[in-house]
Amino acid sequence: MSSESLDSSGGDSTALALKILVAGGFGVGKTTLVGAVSEIRPLRTEEQLSAAGSTVDDTEGVDRKTTTTVAMDFGRITIRSGLSLYLFGTPGQDRFWFLWDELSQGALGAVVLADTRRLSDCFPAVDYFEHRRIPFVVAVNCFAGARTFGAHEVSRALDLDRGTPVVLCDARDRDSGKEVLVRLVEYAGRMHTARMLDSVG
Repeated sequence: MSSESLDSSGGDSTALALKILVAGGFGVGKTTLVGAVSEIRPLRTEEQLSAAGSTVDDTEGVDRKTTTTVAMDFGRITIRSGLSLYLFGTPGQDRFWFLWDELSQGALGAVVLADTRRLSDCFPAVDYFEHRRIPFVVAVNCFAGARTFGAHEVSRALDLDRGTPVVLCDARDRDSGKEVLVRLVEYAGRMHTARMLDSVG
């Protein structure tokens, strides 16, 4: 999406705002990533985990987690003058996936956060974006104490399409998160350009 505005000198200036999704399994760090990079106070829709949800929420490996996103997280970051990203963090549990179709409308691309201790948790997000041809990068959130795997090993384990970027990151760190977003914008730009050229050809 884009918006036009008048600058202080009276001339036209065009600012581009791009919609990015942040997806992945339960407790992988989506809310943390959005909060770390957002230049505004992020909008969060978190609720306390309840005993009723314990039968459907797999908290193995994230047993210290006490809240969960029930709709979305929202944040904004300016990459450079005239280019901003609107970040929409998706809920991680299966029962909230009906929201994904609404959130993905108009998205340039997505970040799929992965935890190597629970790598299979990001399979649904990978499948979702592959089937809808939404460009995405896999960002491996490097948790303390987790075994370290290289980008090639993660790519092979997830059976990613050739060329899909895999990056290592720390979702708590602003610079690390910003680097993930830059990689996504670059990759999504190349993918959309290639598709346009294919359609013309």
